Amino acid sequence: MRKLASTLAALAVAAAGSAVAAPGVAAPVAVAPAAAAVPDSIPLTITNDSGRGDPVHVYVLGERDGRLGYADAGGTFHPWPSVGGVPVDAPDASIPGPADGQSVTIALPRLSGRVYFSYGSKLDFKIVNDGRLVQPAVQNPSDPNRGILFNWTEYTLNDGGLWINSTQVDFFSAPYQTGLRRADGTVARTGMLRPDGFGAVVAALEATPGWGELVQRAGDGSVLRVLSPGHAVGTGQLAPDVLADYVDRVWARYSAETLTVRPYAAEPDRVFLGRVSGDVMTFTDAAGAVVAAFTRPSSDSVLGCHRDLAAPNDDVGAIARTLCAGLNRSTLLVNSQQPDPDGGAFYQDAVTNHYAKHIHAQMADGRAYAFAFDDVGQHESLVHDGAPAAAYIQLDPFTGAATPIGG
Repeated sequence: MRKLASTLAALAVAAAGSAVAAPGVAAPVAVAPAAAAVPDSIPLTITNDSGRGDPVHVYVLGERDGRLGYADAGGTFHPWPSVGGVPVDAPDASIPGPADGQSVTIALPRLSGRVYFSYGSKLDFKIVNDGRLVQPAVQNPSDPNRGILFNWTEYTLNDGGLWINSTQVDFFSAPYQTGLRRADGTVARTGMLRPDGFGAVVAALEATPGWGELVQRAGDGSVLRVLSPGHAVGTGQLAPDVLADYVDRVWARYSAETLTVRPYAAEPDRVFLGRVSGDVMTFTDAAGAVVAAFTRPSSDSVLGCHRDLAAPNDDVGAIARTLCAGLNRSTLLVNSQQPDPDGGAFYQDAVTNHYAKHIHAQMADGRAYAFAFDDVGQHESLVHDGAPAAAYIQLDPFTGAATPIGG
């Protein structure tokens, strides 16, 4: 899946320590032809199977026609008001969510954005300037949302249909599934954890030297979330050179060997060839013309798939995404033909993205968005349909087994 990174990036403002929106988003750059006319909104049913007694608050936030805003339960879109240069409280966009064991259905409108849900407390959103949204940034110890248990799904509804995914690009937290119902009545779903999968991810990371500091807990000791390593490097919770040994070995190998990248699944004959000289890996096309060059990337660049591995929407970006995925999955030393389709070969090196490794291991379908370009090779937790009849979000239990949506 190719991504509209700019759309969700607009949802977050790098102010007051706020988070920049996750690069993993739920829409392609090109809109596919719809099988049938897509309505202005479709029903979204939110079911609470969490086993928790605290109230749930739901938010539908996104962008329409270049304006940022929120939708109410009826699907009406409300642009954020324009304010000054100092962030102020956003209008209360919360929608009452379902109690444990109950469901609520709201209208999901044509937007590209997120559906947030929080337990217990409402989220603290700010707006600034021309209605830009300052979103929660839980990597910041002073963020007012740091102590709130919450999560979100990403979606885009447009003429091409509905793309909806579960994401762990920023953090791994309150378990949930997401899905859609097709016109023929069948249900596509993703995001369900294996039995006791939430605790298994936490335990596995706490048992991995150097990775246990990613776990954030509430005052009572309960787990709120696991911070993504892309954020944790920046906060000092993960060593800044955590992947350096692997990157160095990759750079050493491809100083004497060629890395072959076929980034376009629909165009397998589009080949780019990479070789290292010094600190730079240069890629040429089949005719020998230089297409892209990447300086030996920092661990931060790999985990965030940015900076040294910045990925614009062109051939350079296609190569960067493939290279970033191979470094996160530690497959570049076992396969010089990338991307590697064999998920069973991922994360086998001792130096790897352990966060992504353990999240994928605990997903019932093996799919996740544990880093920005986890969709390389179609390993992401995404479902799409060109003529969706309905959408679903199911809040799942933190322990025990979840029930599949529609199951």
